[in-house]
Amino acid sequence: MRVDLAYGKKGLTVDLPDDRTTVIEPTFLPTLADPRGALIAALRNPIDRPPLRRLVKKDQTVAVAVCDITRPMPSSTVLPVVLGELAHVPRDQVTILVATGTHRGNSREELEEMLGSDVVRDYRVVNHDAFDRDSLVDVGVTSAGVPVLLNRIWTESDVRIGTGFVEPHLFAGFSGGPKMVTPGLAGIDTVMVLHNAEMLGHPKSIWGITEGNPVHEAIREAAGMAPPEFSIDVTINRDRGITTVYAGEVFAVHRAGCQAAKRVAMRPVDRRFDVVVTTNSGYPLDLNLYQSVKGMSAAAQVVSDGGSIICAAECSDGLPDHGEFRQILAMRDTPQELLDMVNEPGFSRHDQWQVQLQAQIQVKARVLLKSGYLTDEQVRSAHLEPVDDVERATADCLAGYGPDAEVCVLPEGPQTIPYVA
Repeated sequence: MRVDLAYGKKGLTVDLPDDRTTVIEPTFLPTLADPRGALIAALRNPIDRPPLRRLVKKDQTVAVAVCDITRPMPSSTVLPVVLGELAHVPRDQVTILVATGTHRGNSREELEEMLGSDVVRDYRVVNHDAFDRDSLVDVGVTSAGVPVLLNRIWTESDVRIGTGFVEPHLFAGFSGGPKMVTPGLAGIDTVMVLHNAEMLGHPKSIWGITEGNPVHEAIREAAGMAPPEFSIDVTINRDRGITTVYAGEVFAVHRAGCQAAKRVAMRPVDRRFDVVVTTNSGYPLDLNLYQSVKGMSAAAQVVSDGGSIICAAECSDGLPDHGEFRQILAMRDTPQELLDMVNEPGFSRHDQWQVQLQAQIQVKARVLLKSGYLTDEQVRSAHLEPVDDVERATADCLAGYGPDAEVCVLPEGPQTIPYVA
């Protein structure tokens, strides 16, 4: 059985045994025949809001939040339509805010790839910086004690507009909606509490769950302290084409997007598998190992205890070098020791959440990594096993588990979230 894996920009094709392989993919929805027309219709007939062009007055300042390079959001399609509805507002009153969260800022080349060269040329585009205290405003504390510091441009704009895409998220339930504000435009102090070990260790802090999920509930409350006056969420397919569009009041829009994404991405299976081959959905999602923990987490939902996960993620941006992910991984010798360390009272380091999630997976299953950019030494330093050939690694793993062992393949990684029904 030949299977095309989403890997980097070019993909990776593997040949796996027909009689022992189960492939799980999202339900495919075709790209909308007229995405621009659908966007215009949504902006002019929104949920619980007046049309965007009527909501914003020509003398008001506007902040538009967009995803960063690590997300496959079709901003180059969405943003020109949004800006077209704001044509009555002078361009120097509009700021495009890249909701980086705690990620690095995006280069001009990346911004042009994400947003389109015309937008980058004609509008002020600002990378959010979670570590720049002067660029943040304290807007309060949530009922769960989360200090909420948000981007100053966002909080001080007359009208705030969020744009995002909705897919299952490994601990916040779903992406998009309020996540564009927190953690997208939040300060590091906010993110550290939102992503602390207790929050992420909760059994409902997982893919596809919002009700009772402490991370999602804290994000909603924090975002509600400086919410978008208008929000646009889309869902996309494997070709990054827009499949549905929702616009209007942020929480109503996000609920609709979550329902659509859940129908497409959440796939039931009737058993666990000894071997799961996964990806991180290709470029730009597999830019680095930090992001690729998502693909491992998707696989972990259906791998047997003691099983093996083989993750194909190109990691062209390394581990990456920024942040503390690499440093925390080096602080202990085993995943269990890392997990114990992160759960120690008082432990608090930037990026600890991704180390925690990776370690939680690794105490359950062996994890092997195929990367075109990381050296074997770098892979081992992250407590993973390097592999050059996914086919051979799969065959070796199957042989180790015996003649009845089976392999599950997630060609699109976290775009598909399998679960045992």
